[in-house]
Amino acid sequence: MTEAAGKRPARVVVADDQTVVREGIVMLLGLLPGIEVIGAAGDGDEAVRLVAELAPDVVLMDLRMPRCDGVEATRRIRAEHPGTQVVVLTTYADDESLFPALRAGARGYLTKDAGGDEIVRAVQSVLSGDAGLSPSIQRRLLERLSDPAPELQPVAATEPPDGLTARESEVLLLIAEGLSNQEIARKLHVSTATVKTHINNLFAKTGLKDRAQAVRYAYAKGLARPPAG
Repeated sequence: MTEAAGKRPARVVVADDQTVVREGIVMLLGLLPGIEVIGAAGDGDEAVRLVAELAPDVVLMDLRMPRCDGVEATRRIRAEHPGTQVVVLTTYADDESLFPALRAGARGYLTKDAGGDEIVRAVQSVLSGDAGLSPSIQRRLLERLSDPAPELQPVAATEPPDGLTARESEVLLLIAEGLSNQEIARKLHVSTATVKTHINNLFAKTGLKDRAQAVRYAYAKGLARPPAG
């Protein structure tokens, strides 16, 4: 990729059924660096149609919309247009909203009180292959994963599973603790590129697709333990 191509703005479609909210988000995004709004949709069906027509990099997706909600629209977009990532931008951060959206293929999840900088970081994160989760959502995810559901109970692990190296296991543990790639790099005193290489390798070995699955895997394999309380 050339330097010019690497600096091009992320092409974004906004999907929200409330006109005032949708127009406000579009206006906000227009002021943010590195983002170009190329379309806006009033429901999930229109969002899917715009993705097929415009091939955006990212859709900022509301969840509760008429006709086709954000979860179903996310599922269709990720199945039919895998080159487009989805970041949920919603009022709701409850389990009934969060987990279906992540299972449908959303790579980011923000609440509508997120600031412009947080939206930019989430968009950049999903485009670089990371998850774009706000700190509050990461905490909620870890809280849910620490619930004593049988499938999440850690098992005894005497050596790294699935052929993981010690360093890959260490990176996985830090992912489970909610650290970003940059934070992992600082903690391990390596470059962000090295961290990404470790993550790509451990995902390939384990069949994991994203950080949410990685956290769940770390708990199930006993590589990370739920926080006390």
